[in-house]
Amino acid sequence: MSGIKIIGMGHSVPKKVLTNQDLEAMVETSDEWIRTRTGIRERRICRGETHADLCVRSAQQALACAQVQPEEIGAVIVCTLSADYLTPSAACLVQRRLHLPEDTLSFDLNAACSGFLYGLHTMECLLAACPRKFGLVIGAEALSHLVDYQDRSTCVLFGDGAGAAVVQYRPEWPSIHAVLGARGDAGPLSIPGAGRGLPNTVSMDGQAVFRFAVETLPKCIDAVLSAAGLTPEDPDCYVFHQANARIIDLAARRYNLPPEKVAKNIDRYGNTSAASIPLLLSELWQAGTIGPGSRVLCVGFGGGLTWGGALVELGVRTNETAQ
Repeated sequence: MSGIKIIGMGHSVPKKVLTNQDLEAMVETSDEWIRTRTGIRERRICRGETHADLCVRSAQQALACAQVQPEEIGAVIVCTLSADYLTPSAACLVQRRLHLPEDTLSFDLNAACSGFLYGLHTMECLLAACPRKFGLVIGAEALSHLVDYQDRSTCVLFGDGAGAAVVQYRPEWPSIHAVLGARGDAGPLSIPGAGRGLPNTVSMDGQAVFRFAVETLPKCIDAVLSAAGLTPEDPDCYVFHQANARIIDLAARRYNLPPEKVAKNIDRYGNTSAASIPLLLSELWQAGTIGPGSRVLCVGFGGGLTWGGALVELGVRTNETAQ
C-alpha cells in the first residue's frame, strides 16, 4: 500500500467575466438556450493575464494552504492543452517563478479534460521514486485563446482558469485507485496543431461528446468504487468534470446521490477542461465543504478521447519520516 493525499488546494481565475448576454451580442445565441442546454451563465476569459499567471497564483495558494515550502517540492506537473508556449512548458515557467529547486521534475501533460486525474496518477508514481515527497499538480487552461467566437456551438462552452493541488506521498497511505483510459479519435473534439494549415481553434461534435460522456462517466465511477471496495454511498463528495450540467445531473440520478454530495460550478466558469476538477475542489476546500479526512470521487472525460477516475483523499502534511 502506498499513495498520495492532497494536503493543500488553490485556484485562480481571470478577472474578465464573459456572460451569456455578452455572447448574444457576438454570435447568434441566447442566454436561455445556453442555460437550458449546458447550465452555463458566465465564464472567465484571460484579458491581460497569462496561462502562467493562473498557474502560479493557484500554486502559491496551494503551497500556503499545505504549509509546504517551494524547496520541498520534488515534481511539478501542469495538466493543460493551452499553455502560453509549446516550449518552454508551463511547468518550467512555474518552476522558475516559484523558485523551485532546479532538480525538480517539471513537465506538461495533455489529456484534455481528464488531465488533472492523469496528472495525479503520474505524480503518485513519480513521488514513489523521488527523494522529496511533495508534488504540485496544476490543471490550467486559457481556452479563450483557442475559441472561435463566431462558432456558436463552441464559444458558449469554454472558459479559462486554474486549480492546483499540493500532494504528499507516503508508503502507508492508500492509492488513489486511478482508472484511466483513451480511445483515439479526433472526430468528436480536436484542436489542429501547428503546421496543419488549419485554424488553431476548437472543433467539436457536441452530440458525440455528450454520448461519450454519458457512457463513460458511470463506467469510471463503477471502476473506482470497485477498486477501492466502496459503495456509491461511501465517498463524501463527487466532483465531475464540469462539461455540462445535464451530464452531471444524469449521473447523480443514476446513483441516487443527494445534491449536497454532487458539486457544480459550471454556471460560473463554463468548461475549463483540465482546470475544471481542481478548480472545483479548491472552491469546496475553501468553503469548508471538504477538508482533511474527506474522500472525493473525481471523474474526468474529454478530448482524446480520454477518461479518468480517482478516489482522492484529503489530508494534512506530516513530517514523520517515511519508512
